[in-house]
Formats: sequence, C-alpha cells, structure tokens
Amino acid sequence: MRLIRTRAYARAGLLGNPSDGYFGKTISLPVRNFWAEAVLYDWPELEIVLARQDRCSFNSLGELCEDVSLHGYYGGLRLVKATVKKFAQHCGQQGIGLSDDTFSIRYDSNIPRQVGLAGSSAIITATLRALMQFYGVDIPREIQPNLILSVETEELGIAGGLQDRVCQVYETLVYMDFARELMEGRGYGCYEPLDPALLPPLYIAYDTRLSEISGVFHNNIRERWRREDPEVLEAMRDFASYAEQGRAALLAGDHDRLAQLMNMNFDCRRRLYRLAPRHIEMVELARRLGASAKFAGSGGSVIGSYRDEAMYQQLQQAFQAAGCRIFKPIIQ
Repeated sequence: MRLIRTRAYARAGLLGNPSDGYFGKTISLPVRNFWAEAVLYDWPELEIVLARQDRCSFNSLGELCEDVSLHGYYGGLRLVKATVKKFAQHCGQQGIGLSDDTFSIRYDSNIPRQVGLAGSSAIITATLRALMQFYGVDIPREIQPNLILSVETEELGIAGGLQDRVCQVYETLVYMDFARELMEGRGYGCYEPLDPALLPPLYIAYDTRLSEISGVFHNNIRERWRREDPEVLEAMRDFASYAEQGRAALLAGDHDRLAQLMNMNFDCRRRLYRLAPRHIEMVELARRLGASAKFAGSGGSVIGSYRDEAMYQQLQQAFQAAGCRIFKPIIQ
C-alpha cells in the first residue's frame, strides 16, 4: 500500500500585502513553526476523512457556540474536496490521463485558524502535493499557485491573492511581482526567491480571539478596486512600492529602512481599511517598545522586526500580558 504524507507551511506577509490580488508586488516568508499535513493512501473507494477540525460533536451548547465564534461554520473538509475536484479538472484540461486508482485522504493542521497565517491555502497546497505524488503528475511550480488559488476563488467563492500560494509552493522568502502585463500575458508573475539570511530578527504575534474569515475582510476593497476607486488604486500602488523598496533594502542590508517600510505598510492599510481596535492595539503595542509592526495577513496576527534579544523579551512580556502568543518564525 502506498502511503503519502505531505506538508505545507504557514505564511507571513512581510511587505506589499494585500496588493497581490491587485497586480501589485509583495514579499512573503514561510513560517515553519506551523503546518498543514495531508496523508493519502490506497483505498478501495475514494474517501475524504473528517479531521479533528471538522468536529460535529460538542459537550454543550456553549462549546458549539464558542467553536463557531472562533472558527466559523467551515472546517478544512471542503478545501480538500474542492482541491481533488480542481486537480482532476486541471489534468483533464491539460490532457493528462489519470489512473482509476482510488484513495483515502485526511488532513491535519496546527496553523492558528483565521488569524492571517494562510491556514486554508496550506491545507490546499498539502493536498495538491499528495495528489501530484499519488498520480505521478508534475505541475510546473509557477503554475501551482494559480491552481491552488482557483480552489478557493472559483470553487468556494473565497477572495484572495496569489501571495500565500506562491510562498507555500516555493517554501522560502520570495519577492513577487504580479504586474498586469505578466498576469494577463502568461498567467503568472515573476517570483524571485531571496536568501532568508538577509532578514533582520523577526517576531510574529497572534491572538486566536481575533479569528476573521479573510474572504470577508477583502470583499469591500475588491469591489471598490473594480470600480476604480482612486483611493484604493493609489493604496495598491503604495503597497507594491513598499515591497519593491523592501527588496532593495534587504539586498543592501538596510534593516532600519525595512522596518520603516513595514510600518508604512500598516499605516497605509489603516487609512484604507476599517480595522478592529484590538488589531490596531497589537501593532501599537509593538511600536511603543521600538519594534516595527504590520499585519502578517488579513488580520489577527502581526509581524515585525526587533533590535536585539532584550527588545524581544520586552515584546514577549507585553504580548503575553495582552493575551497574545509571540514567537520567532522559523523560515528555513
């Protein structure tokens, strides 16, 4: 019996997000502290196994309400099911014949849910990798993020951009250019892996009480962008510029400039979006201690740089006192 086990890691946006869905530029990094895993093996029928995150049994009415408040009504089961369908469709469109072999597949994830660390796309990426290995299909690396994104946007109606999926496919620090001419011309952007050793010391902090479905977070801005709202168009150009300048700062070893750009990225976002006060407090807490801070994704987690271990200890005490978890991201 074949037994296939694949992983995909959490992701944190360093600069430029959320311009990836708007022909912008971003820099993103994998967070290997957390991952989603798919396990696939030969089985007499095609079976998708419920995971612990797809719980349907509760000890009380209150426990059910708490679970829905934190995680919404959807687990990862629909992500796996939609990925299997999209994979089959893609192979059919590309003239790739698949065997009649059937399998059982299950997933698991320890990525904090709905706090902007790309837990959903990690489940899809791990599932796609398992399917590719099971059927012996090689999908070009630059195409995989598009397929992963289409699972959410086309099958499930979840808004998003390519940043998460590119980072999770490439599994390193990546500078991404999603220029319109590239996306509309060849269908994918320019993805440049960068050496993680160029990064300054980084922290990530998150609060699971801030769970928020990213599709809801992005919807209003996307509609304004489609209407060519000048404020949104200008902000997306600014986000892209921060990523472009951030790449130059990394290559020059200018960590102070990188920190400035991260703060500017959040300030721009704050002007454009209506943000939850608790989200803003997390950023301001870090800044009061001298660290830079911005959202790692759609909200609920922040990423920033710090000067030295003494500053990190201050951050750790402050975030823990505020009911947040903080850690140093493992990138490679």
